[in-house]
This record gives sequence, structure tokens and C-alpha cells, in this order.
Amino acid sequence: METPGKGERVADWLDGRLGIHSLGRKYLRKVFPDHWSFLLGEICLYSFVVLILSGVYLTLFFHPSMNEVTYHGGYVPLNGVRMSEAYASTLDISFDVRGGLLIRQLHHWAALVFVAAMLTHMMRHFFTGSFRRPREINWLFGWTLLLLGLFEGLFGYSLPDDLLSGTGLRFVNGALLSMPVVGTYLSMFLFGGEFPGHDIVARFYSLHILLIPGVMAALVVAHLIMVVHHKHTQFAGPGRTERNVIGTPFMPVYLAKAGGFFFLVFGALSLVAAVATVNPVWVYGPFRPDQVSTGAQPDWYLGFAEGLVRVMPGWEITLWGHTLVLGVLVPVVVFPLLLVFIGIYPFLESRVTGGRREHHLLDRPRNRPVRTAVGAAWISLYLILLAGGGNDIVATRLHLSINTVTWTVRVAVFLLPAVVFVVTRRICLGLQLRDRELVLHGRETGVIKRLPHGEYVEVHQPLAQAELHTLTAHRRQGELVEREPQS
Repeated sequence: METPGKGERVADWLDGRLGIHSLGRKYLRKVFPDHWSFLLGEICLYSFVVLILSGVYLTLFFHPSMNEVTYHGGYVPLNGVRMSEAYASTLDISFDVRGGLLIRQLHHWAALVFVAAMLTHMMRHFFTGSFRRPREINWLFGWTLLLLGLFEGLFGYSLPDDLLSGTGLRFVNGALLSMPVVGTYLSMFLFGGEFPGHDIVARFYSLHILLIPGVMAALVVAHLIMVVHHKHTQFAGPGRTERNVIGTPFMPVYLAKAGGFFFLVFGALSLVAAVATVNPVWVYGPFRPDQVSTGAQPDWYLGFAEGLVRVMPGWEITLWGHTLVLGVLVPVVVFPLLLVFIGIYPFLESRVTGGRREHHLLDRPRNRPVRTAVGAAWISLYLILLAGGGNDIVATRLHLSINTVTWTVRVAVFLLPAVVFVVTRRICLGLQLRDRELVLHGRETGVIKRLPHGEYVEVHQPLAQAELHTLTAHRRQGELVEREPQS
């Protein structure tokens, strides 16, 4: 018998204690579907990795302090200006640290893409129904990641202590103060005193680089473990059932593709960071409580929250000696409700439709017209509020009255989602009828044939079996109307 080599003995020793070989044999050949939409989740993951790597670099040079210093650095127009250490170190990173501006912009662009990819990824899951049993908990993991990503972006956006981010913090302070009874206490606790206080940058820095990234990393790991445990969903097709997954094995095919895609995402983010300026803090100047930047806009993912405040009338009422600023309080209440609706939707749909069985095959959105219409209506509401958050920019660019833009958004907030819901549902039903005609009669060929008795008919070509399977492989149920049989 041949004596095992040193490497083999080490591998056997580790396997006996860690079970690496058993785990590898079970999971390294796990099958992943090939559909392009699954890459959206990978973009989320790879953007998060880029955020971590670039963030580690930035922490080496950033000083999270609001102590005032006199700036003397590479950006000449601000030399001799009093500013916080946080703002001064941001300028140093941008102009005096080798590669600092590139990494700063890479970090910011990766954050924008990360949130965009998460939202798009969740919408893909929403419209295809992959949130259903047994994946409701994993949906909540993803929803929590999206929520944390919004606040993580807000905290990171506020760290430079420039005039634009300070304007955003004033918005946050106003939202806190609008809360009845506890608003003043929350504001004093967050800012460490009267706005803007002296502790907010240090507090946000701890949350931004330690607490929230740690929680998000743990959720990402849990999310991936749940994906492996439940196996991947897949679109209906020949050979695809609720009990199998058709695709490529993780090792070596999918691993090689995933590795290449990571470098594509990293390269694309680096290219954008190198050629497109984002958040030029040196243009805004340091934050001063008595000033506000013209055309102040938050990052896109918080624009709809700003839109809620801008389009809400400035109503106030007094109850029991307390003044309620409804112009801010109502948006503060509606903002989380819009997000909570996404989180609880799987449970709402399951309760209304009575769906209790496990689902591993994805729906075509047209086959679930009500769900698709609900998702489209939510997106339309989000987009119109995003436009409302930039009502001043829209008004100046289009040479319109800002009152005209604001009232248009106010009306559209109530009207547009309803219109989008009805139109989307009708489109889905029309596409279902079109599929039914294709299944029954085949595809039109454009060839006209004359029958023996003189009638002219168009020749139809029957669909291939694979197409027939795709068009008919779904359960018919009274979606959000009738209950499906319990199993």
C-alpha cells in the first residue's frame, strides 16, 4: 500500500476534525440556474464587497471629529477657512492622499449601485413570487438588508460634514422634532445637545463602520445559507420541476463564472468612479447652521422620503397643548409604511390566497396580474415621490412654476398608482389571452391558404414542445380572490 503524502495526511487530519471533505462533496457540486436575472443578487454581493474594501482604506485617513481646525491643504480655495476635522480630512483624502479621490468615489458609487441592485433584486423576487413558502424568512433577511442599506447610506453621506450633508441632517432633526412628546428628547439624544451638536459625526462613524456593516455581513451570510438550504428557484421549462434544479454546478463552472463577474462589477464601478464625479464636497464648503446649499438633493434612494415632505402641505394642529407639525409628521409615518408593506407582502398574499404549499418554480409576472399590478403601482408611487423630492430641480430645468410641479406630484401620488394598477393588470390579462391563443392555434406564419370551398385562412405553425411547456407550466388559481386547495 502506498504511503500517503504529507499534503494528503494534513487533508485527512482536517477532514476528521472539520468535515471539510463531506461538506465539499455535498455543496461544491450544488447546481445553480443559468438565468440572467440571478446575476442581480451577485451584483448586490460584489458591490457590498467593494464597499467593505474601499471603506477599510478610507478609515485609515478619515478623522471623525467635529473639532474646528484651520484648513491648509491641497485645495487652495478653502485654505485658511475654519472647518471641522471631519471635513478637513475629507478634503485631504480627495486632494492629498494618493488615490484617495478615486477610492472615495468608488465607495460612493458602490453604495449607490448596492442599494439599486438590492431594490432591483427584491423586485425580481417579488414579481416572480420566489418569496413564497419556504422562503418568507429569507425575504425578510433581504428586506432588512435593504432597510439597513438606506440608513447606512444616510450615515456615510453625513460623515464629511459638508454643507450638503449638514442640510440633510437638518432634515433628520426636523423629522425627529415633529414626533409628539418624544421628539425633543430623541433629537437631543442623537445630536448630543442642540442641533448640530458636537458628537453626531463620531456617533454616525461608529454606526457606519462597525455596527451596521457587522449586522449586514451577518445577514448576508444567513441569506446565502438559506439560499443553499432551500435550493434555488427556477423558471418553468422542460425537465424543471418543484423537486430539481437545472443549471451548472458550483464547482468549477459557476465558481469561475462568478469570479469573472466579480471582476466585471469591480471594473465597472472603478471606471465610473474614475470618470464621473460624485459628491464633490469641496464645492459645497463646510457646514454652517445658518446656511443651506442651493438645489440640495439626497442620494436617490432617500429622494422619495424628501418628496413626501416637499409635497405635503404645511399643516399644523394643536392638541392638548402640543403642536403637531403634520407637514413633517405625516411623511415620517408614511415613509416606513411604504417600506413595511414590501416586508410583509409575502404574508399578506399567503393569507389572502390561502397558499400554503411550497413553491420552487417561479411565476411569469403575467400569470399573476394582481401581484404584478401591485408591484408596478408601488414603483410608480416611489418614482413620483422621487420626482417630488427634486421639485425645485424639475421646475428650473423645465422652466415651470414650482407650485405647478408640486401640485402635479400631489395629484399624481393618489391618481398614478391607481391608473398604473389598472393598466398593468389589463396588460397581464391581455398577455395571458395571447399565450392562450398561441397554445391553441400556434404561431402565425403569414402564409395564406385557400380551402377547397373557396375560404382563405392563414396557416399557423404549432409551437415547439418546449414553448408549450413554458406557456402552460403554471397553476391556475384565483389569485388574491379565491383560495387555492390546501395541501
